[in-house]
Amino acid sequence: MAQTQKQHKSGIVRFKAGEVLFNQNDPADSLYIIQKGQIRLYIPKGQGFVEIAILRAGEVIGEMAYFDEKGSRRSCSAAAIVPTDVVRVTFAAFDKTMQGLNPWFKTIVNTLADRLRKTNDRVKQLETNSVGFGKDGKVGEYVFFHTTDVLRILAGIYLSSKVHAQKGKDGAHRIHMNSIRYYLFDIFGVAEIKFEEMIELLKREGLIIMEPDKDGQEKLVKIPDLDSFRLIVAYVNGEKVKTDDKKTKTTRKCNMILARMKAQLLAKNVTSGKASVNLSAIIDDLKEGQAIVNSGDLKPAIVSGIVEDILVDDQGNMTNMVNVDSLFKILPGLVFQDAWQRINEEKSGNSY
Repeated sequence: MAQTQKQHKSGIVRFKAGEVLFNQNDPADSLYIIQKGQIRLYIPKGQGFVEIAILRAGEVIGEMAYFDEKGSRRSCSAAAIVPTDVVRVTFAAFDKTMQGLNPWFKTIVNTLADRLRKTNDRVKQLETNSVGFGKDGKVGEYVFFHTTDVLRILAGIYLSSKVHAQKGKDGAHRIHMNSIRYYLFDIFGVAEIKFEEMIELLKREGLIIMEPDKDGQEKLVKIPDLDSFRLIVAYVNGEKVKTDDKKTKTTRKCNMILARMKAQLLAKNVTSGKASVNLSAIIDDLKEGQAIVNSGDLKPAIVSGIVEDILVDDQGNMTNMVNVDSLFKILPGLVFQDAWQRINEEKSGNSY
């Protein structure tokens, strides 16, 4: 059972982001009242998940198992999206409260709960998983973030920021989360679970920073570099229309080398055209930082035309000619693409 060490008695329980409260079919002995944070409800299916809902502060989770006459098993799984505090109420404690109710009121509560469970069961039967499709329409691996999902969310954030964001003296743009949510939910029709996961990813990648609004709540979204954000949107949009054999595919190690190339070029005030970089120095620098890389890791960038073939002089020093405009334009998108693909890999591997 998930988190058995946290399931002993009633009281406040804290869960880290990604931590599982319980898994589907676990024996149930308690319900939870969310004090702070967000919890996703989902059902494992094949290599992926069916997303059910997102619950927030003030909502209750796990109460249906109390009314289940089939053995009190969890009907779905639950995991914290962000650091979350809940009040755990054991069924034994809850039962004492129920026993104190008038018999007719208890009957009403049980009847409503039974109807709700039957409705939930029907909904689950209609739920479909988010899967990718391979050639000839064959079902592929589970995919949480499709390219179209990423594009809709990023484009919605960028467009809402262009219209509503205020640019500060620090050069960053700030927009209230409510404005972004309006664009994403009411206009773009984005699934809430994917929106919340994307916001967490953008925060981890440093593309957005949450700040207090005028009411002291962390709902003000700071975008440090809106132009880089635009480049990512443009990159994702360009990749969306490509066939699989034409898509730009790099690795994290390749991106690390490309990022050092960009830094080396900026140090020389080179921002356009073609220029040579010292590949040997970059690899040595990365190895000093405990990154295991070699010249072979640059192959995807060579295939994509971002850099030219590696040149080696008589002393064994390696250099590259770089398409500077292409590198500066595409690198933000490559880095973010790697980040969201790692999310897909984690979810397809049932990391939750």
